[in-house]
Amino acid sequence: MSTGIIVFAHGSRLEAANEGVRAVARQLANAGGFEVVEPAFLELGKPCLEDAVEALVTRGFREILVVPYFLTLGIHLERDLPNIINKIAGKHPGVRIGSTPPLDGHPALVEVLLDRIKTWL
Repeated sequence: MSTGIIVFAHGSRLEAANEGVRAVARQLANAGGFEVVEPAFLELGKPCLEDAVEALVTRGFREILVVPYFLTLGIHLERDLPNIINKIAGKHPGVRIGSTPPLDGHPALVEVLLDRIKTWL
């Protein structure tokens, strides 16, 4: 079985923002040809990361990659995410859980910003 992917975002009191993350997860699954991409939220949205991992483990995934939908490496990614992953991994021996860096520093980010600027100019 392939790797289960989780798009991990902060979460918002505005449900439309949370739905935007769910839409990105669906689009990522389609664009990448991934079997499944689950959304997950640190707070203010459902499911939480632990529930998203549980859903993937239940489906038989033994390798899970968390992709932070965060712009920069702040306290949530530097401290909170590793702590949450370690806690979850302790409940699922034999399941490999890892994460990618945040979006900051990726060369395509400047292209995205340029595209946004061009729509205004």
